Amino acid sequence: NIKDYMEEYNYNRYQWTLKKMAPIEYRNHLLSA
Repeated sequence: NIKDYMEEYNYNRYQWTLKKMAPIEYRNHLLSA
């Protein structure tokens, strides 16, 4: 259903965004969360 699709889409997009970040940016992102 659409809800499952949206969750999977958001999760995959989030993973892809993390991969684009430099390690230091990723660490700062975790600390600021």
